[in-house]
Amino acid sequence: MNESFISIIIPTLNEEKFLPKLLNSIKEQNYKNYEIIVADANSNDKTVEIAKSFDAKIVQGGKPATGRNNGAKFSAGDYLLFLDADVILPKNFLEKAIYEFDYYYYEVATFRFEPISNLKIDHLIFKLANVLIERTKKIYPLAPGFCIICTKRIFRRIGGFDESLFLAEDHDFVKRASKLSKFGIIKDTKVFVSVRRLEKEGRINLIRKYFLAEVYRTLKGKVDREILEYEFGNFQNGKDISSIEKFIERILKLFK
Repeated sequence: MNESFISIIIPTLNEEKFLPKLLNSIKEQNYKNYEIIVADANSNDKTVEIAKSFDAKIVQGGKPATGRNNGAKFSAGDYLLFLDADVILPKNFLEKAIYEFDYYYYEVATFRFEPISNLKIDHLIFKLANVLIERTKKIYPLAPGFCIICTKRIFRRIGGFDESLFLAEDHDFVKRASKLSKFGIIKDTKVFVSVRRLEKEGRINLIRKYFLAEVYRTLKGKVDREILEYEFGNFQNGKDISSIEKFIERILKLFK
């Protein structure tokens, strides 16, 4: 059986700390029919050097939407897998992802995800996010930009990611794609994601930002102006705030 060719597209900005872990996890996949495209936004560290050492194709990046679109422009695959630099793929991820994607005739899909963290609060936050994505998939498709897979056909048909948006360009992408094709959640594998943004911005503050962004997107359609500060790329840890574990656990009980 011929393996489908996958273009793995990674937008980067100063990702020398995280990128090697992702690229190593890709290199260790038993599925080998892929290319890696790094869309770099003028990093001033060793990001590009690291990417080249893994034989990645380097293209000009920018904000995440721009990087993903530029990566797709130079891609050779019929499947596009968009990853952020701070995720790690488990063994057999590509093989399982493509099999399930094809089996259910998806044209755009996302994955379940777990935090790279030992803190209970982080696992609760990610569990809540997974539950919300699962429960809303038929009426309000959502997908985190750190791991989206789609066919090149649907990518071209909807014109890629909307570069005019300041936030939630990933959710906008799957919303538009799902109107013209089948959207799903791959369940036979998952991705592991760093919690650097939680550590930098604080758990409650980041949840508040996402909540406000989704409310704005629901009411206005698109976040096409800068309603919230949102950083792209690597950054230093910031202060944390008090635990909200009980609050999230109460929310999760509502979905049982």
